[in-house]
Amino acid sequence: QVQLMESGGGLVQPGGSLRLSCAASGRTSSNNNMGWFRQAPGKDREFLAAISWLGGNTAYADSVKGRFTISRDNAKNTVYLQMNSLKPEDTAVYYCAANRLWRPIQSYEYDFWGQGTQVTVSS
Repeated sequence: QVQLMESGGGLVQPGGSLRLSCAASGRTSSNNNMGWFRQAPGKDREFLAAISWLGGNTAYADSVKGRFTISRDNAKNTVYLQMNSLKPEDTAVYYCAANRLWRPIQSYEYDFWGQGTQVTVSS
């Protein structure tokens, strides 16, 4: 079992930045591929970014490519999502997730999920 806890969400103005963190704990928490998703009210959960367990592979959704960066520190069992140039349409609950196979895009491929952290982009 892997437990995931997101942090770093909050209210930010358009054009601003936030860095989300996802701390993993539990058995074999460091050798999972990790992904970030978000879900806005009334919308489906959307893939944002993923990183393989050694960090050699990354994947991004077109909607965030060039603005968001995923990274990880396995010594700290933590994955990050640096979000720049935020827009009001980025407002959502952001989730991190873990899986053992490198199938980054589909949410159903992920075995473990955090509780989410709210990001609100508004002036």
